[in-house]
Amino acid sequence: MKELLRTNDPTVIAFAQALLQGEGIASFEFDVHMSILDGHLGILPRRLMVREADYFMAMAVLRDNDIPTLS
Repeated sequence: MKELLRTNDPTVIAFAQALLQGEGIASFEFDVHMSILDGHLGILPRRLMVREADYFMAMAVLRDNDIPTLS
């Protein structure tokens, strides 16, 4: 799996996942429950991961919708 997106904003993650799902690209959110460690302050970012085979297409989908990616 490759990291596609890292953010503290859960709405960006939800929007990105909806866009990817619409294109048939499976994604997985890492670090969802890490907020327990920081006291629910939202300091620790969540990561959105995709399969390596889907990475190029997923990057294109997010860029086309003005969602900032890692690279």
